[in-house]
Amino acid sequence: MHQQNNVVVFFTDQQRWDTSGLHGNPLELMPNFDRMAQGGTHVANSFTCQPVCGPSRACLQTGLYATATGCYRNGISLPSDAKTLAHHFRAAGYHTGYIGKWHLADGIKPVPESKRGGYEYWLAANVLEAVSYPYDTLVFDNDDNPVKLPGYRVDALTDAAIRYLDAYKDNPFFLFVSYLEPHQQNQLDDYPPPDGYRERYTGMWTPPDLAALGGSAQQHLGGYYGMVKRLDEGLGRVLDALKSLGLDGNTIVLFTSDHGCHFKTRNDEFKRSCHESSIRVPTAFQGPGFDGGGRIEELVSIIDLMPTLVDAARLPIPDGLHGRSILPFIYGAQEGWPEEIYIQVSESQVGRAIRTHRWKYGVVAPDKDGLKHAAAENYLETYLYDVQADPYELTNLIGFESHQELAAELRERLIKQMVAAGEDAPSIEPAPSRGSGWRRVTDEELLAA
Repeated sequence: MHQQNNVVVFFTDQQRWDTSGLHGNPLELMPNFDRMAQGGTHVANSFTCQPVCGPSRACLQTGLYATATGCYRNGISLPSDAKTLAHHFRAAGYHTGYIGKWHLADGIKPVPESKRGGYEYWLAANVLEAVSYPYDTLVFDNDDNPVKLPGYRVDALTDAAIRYLDAYKDNPFFLFVSYLEPHQQNQLDDYPPPDGYRERYTGMWTPPDLAALGGSAQQHLGGYYGMVKRLDEGLGRVLDALKSLGLDGNTIVLFTSDHGCHFKTRNDEFKRSCHESSIRVPTAFQGPGFDGGGRIEELVSIIDLMPTLVDAARLPIPDGLHGRSILPFIYGAQEGWPEEIYIQVSESQVGRAIRTHRWKYGVVAPDKDGLKHAAAENYLETYLYDVQADPYELTNLIGFESHQELAAELRERLIKQMVAAGEDAPSIEPAPSRGSGWRRVTDEELLAA
């Protein structure tokens, strides 16, 4: 029998892809992530398929779209018959542990064992932001007892993760560490980093979309970046612990996030839109099967991470998943990969979108409530962005005559993705015409002006 490789998932909350130096951030917030990505496998075009906390977690745990599990919005428990990462790894003899934020049960009370997704070791809270503060971390153990963890919340969870690694180093283990940071979630509308970290980054680099659109970026970015810095330091400590325990050679590590953050530039909060700022996240692997894998340019969804981890552990990939393993990329078999990723948006809207290497095409159901309805029969075209020419999505091209043929093609591709996800084929109404779009201004027109 082959050696069973351990797995650690380092999972952050609401982290933009461009917090990484590999994606152009000049502030050196993530040197450990960048080093891990360069030595392992960097998923350069990584996206969530549901930019809301609970639904994205359901997608990662099950490899199924949120409408398939029923967890299309926050506050819905993962179905008791849903097969998660924990179930698959336990069946293969792994010890499974979960630390941090769960957000896949209803309510904010301790999560009963029946709603823990099959994880054995439990040190978590369903809605961590409702029971803890940056310097006051409260979680619950296997017996639903409250446990106070000392230190800043990132460090408190990292310490708990390191204790787990040490305790279970002699067993094959699957550990999922789920942080709340850099999520904004408090009554002060603030991003509270560790003491002294906000001052380092306030007034520093601003991503171009936030510089153009404003929102709350200048209020929030300093604290947000401070949280990202501390998270990366936590990642470095986890990697150091694996090395000191002699586990670095047989442990797969995945770093990713549930969704991004647009700082009130696309709606009146921070996510729940189809824009890059909401859906694009930093993702990298290291360890057996991933070391030296290089930079993957294909479009990868959070829905693909579950089968990838199962495949990397050389376990059978379950039938019926919506995602697929990225391991064939590393070994050169790159044919047949989808040319777009599919996105479902809930709560703020009932929305759907696809993202290709060049285009972002989105629709919204105008007569549906995103908190009450998982899907719709009728949608209206709402967005079309050229993400090559306009990577920060500042110009919406939907409705221009110059792009109607393209919109028609993308409309059909979106419908195919919806059907493949188990949804009924909807009707999509073309956007109202906005004229001919961009054209060259003549010399005569310039003179006349």
